[in-house]
Amino acid sequence: MILYLGLGVERLTAQTDTSFSPANTGTPDKIKVNNIYIIGNEKTKKSIILRELDFIEDYYYDWETFIEIIQADQKKIYNLRLFTSVEITPLLTGDEEAEVLITVKERWYILPSIIFQLADRNFSEWWTNQGRDFSRVNYGLRLSHSNVGGRNEKLRFAGQLGFTKALDIQYSKPYIDKNQKHGLAVQFKYFNNKTLAVKSEYNRQVFYTSPDEDVLRKNIAAALRYTYRRSFYNFHYVTLGFNHTWVSPLVLAESPNYFQHGTNSLRYLYMTYTFRHDRRDNVAYATDGELLELSMTKYGIFFTDELDEVEVNLTANKYFKISDKFNFNTGLTAEWFLSARQPYTLVRGIGYNPNFIRGYELNVIEGQQLYVHKNSFRWKFFDHDFDISKAVPLEQFNTIPIRLYLSANFDHGYVTDRNDIPTNQRLANQYLIGYGLGIDMVGLYDNVLRFEYSLNNMGEGNFFFNFKAPF
Repeated sequence: MILYLGLGVERLTAQTDTSFSPANTGTPDKIKVNNIYIIGNEKTKKSIILRELDFIEDYYYDWETFIEIIQADQKKIYNLRLFTSVEITPLLTGDEEAEVLITVKERWYILPSIIFQLADRNFSEWWTNQGRDFSRVNYGLRLSHSNVGGRNEKLRFAGQLGFTKALDIQYSKPYIDKNQKHGLAVQFKYFNNKTLAVKSEYNRQVFYTSPDEDVLRKNIAAALRYTYRRSFYNFHYVTLGFNHTWVSPLVLAESPNYFQHGTNSLRYLYMTYTFRHDRRDNVAYATDGELLELSMTKYGIFFTDELDEVEVNLTANKYFKISDKFNFNTGLTAEWFLSARQPYTLVRGIGYNPNFIRGYELNVIEGQQLYVHKNSFRWKFFDHDFDISKAVPLEQFNTIPIRLYLSANFDHGYVTDRNDIPTNQRLANQYLIGYGLGIDMVGLYDNVLRFEYSLNNMGEGNFFFNFKAPF
């Protein structure tokens, strides 16, 4: 006899979180897992799923602890972003014994897509500051395979024309060893521009196009990244990369400080170490858990005459799930450059992704140090799955989930500009506040659309439209 027990274990899907009702209130004090079965993984290797499990066969667990482990494991498997739903079910076969059934529904892994995206920092920048100029659009073709060989390997190719002509090739293999702890990734990228942001004035980007519309910048970059994942939630990354940027002499005539070493070509090797602790329930739109990321980059391992710089970055986000409908999220981002001035290709600040304050989307506030603290209180007021299987027979696309959240937002931050550029002092070295209301829509494959009205402490207000979760 096999007894099914849901016991409050959540079923994770791209659409919604639901809870099973217990089939039987009688539960054992402890449990031993005899076997683990997986169904639905037609392409994904079993080892990729088993890597996320914190329980093993032939071992006794306290029942309540076992249920907590299952709930956490469902989230880890779902955050592989290989499945639209994940369900782990314990099936009691004796007084203290169980079989475990893992049921997954795979996503569509090969996604050819048309690139049609704005070249500007965000939609509001393009709509307001750039006058809805369609010449500032990138278009092309992107081909992605998110589960090569069923081993969660990613292969991505993008060929792009338009405002920025680019070629981007990426390949990542999460595990190169039997114990599934070490991984590698490589990337090659080339792009050029005929119109280029050469500086900022009055906290807005200043773009330049040559009279003959010649190419103003060419960039080639390559990187190799090593990943070490010793535990479930902690990741270590070491990246070694090379970057070569050439700009037309016309750029230096317009902005003498674009580079700082006297030539129109910048070459450097760099190395980055990153520690990442990620325990979010959904990496695309989190409502529970935490994220901590700390990184340090040394620019200029060789060629230090052209660039010798250190950058430190910190991200610390906490997500509080108050109930199924309410959650509160808070996140701190901080960045530091050790030198007083950087080449313009490395300039950071509020207004550059992901560092923004709502209400200041139209501005860039550049400097050497910044902090941004973002906060959102959300209410999920709509949650429904639309069945379109009669029109779309493909299982991976025949259900369209829609979740709508009303969000109340409050952000604040500060940018330190040691150069005290007079035309940017309205917002640089000033305490900045932004607040407002918005509606977030989370849809198929956790794609996010955000509609917000925000005000800032300069008395300015506007509607803003974004395509990603704020943090």
